[in-house]
Amino acid sequence: MTLMTERPTTSGTEPRGFEELLGTLDALIVPDGYTAEIIRGNIVLSPWSKGYYQRVMRLVCSQLEPHLPEGHEIGYGPFLYVFPEAERAYGPDIHAAPQRIFETTSNHLDGEALCLVAELTSPSTRDDDLTDKVLVYGRAGVPVYLLLDMQEEQATVFWHPSAKGYESRCTKPFGERFHIPVPFDCTLDTTGFQAPPSP
Repeated sequence: MTLMTERPTTSGTEPRGFEELLGTLDALIVPDGYTAEIIRGNIVLSPWSKGYYQRVMRLVCSQLEPHLPEGHEIGYGPFLYVFPEAERAYGPDIHAAPQRIFETTSNHLDGEALCLVAELTSPSTRDDDLTDKVLVYGRAGVPVYLLLDMQEEQATVFWHPSAKGYESRCTKPFGERFHIPVPFDCTLDTTGFQAPPSP
């Protein structure tokens, strides 16, 4: 198991299969202040988001919600989306998916049903958000991946999913507007995504 805070450490007790790893994740008592995902064969614990991330997530959801495909909903919160072929399980910061996939008693939701995911980077997960998740979300056919790089204060939208991840991308600094592709086909204004001044 890997504990990812600002500096990764490994316990050397990795379970051997993805299903076993999912079982371990389900039974794990996650310390207060952390969330858990499965990334590259490890259970990764990440610190909870900074306070102002809530403002950014709310701004994204409120702008995209009017453009959702019919029968879909968008939200943010601790939901685990599973990608069995990639042996990954992610808890994206923002997720949009058909309402029907939430009608289950399981906490393992279908990652391939997502129509959009958005990740807000933190120092401990930024590399995975920029690399591993681009490949997994794209290969799973998620139409739009929105990456909000909170350290660099810039937004990247990925679309045209393929076996290589995504074929298209556009990056702009926070404060600018840019197009979110189909199935949304709308403009996202990133004004107000910046960190508040340090006290």
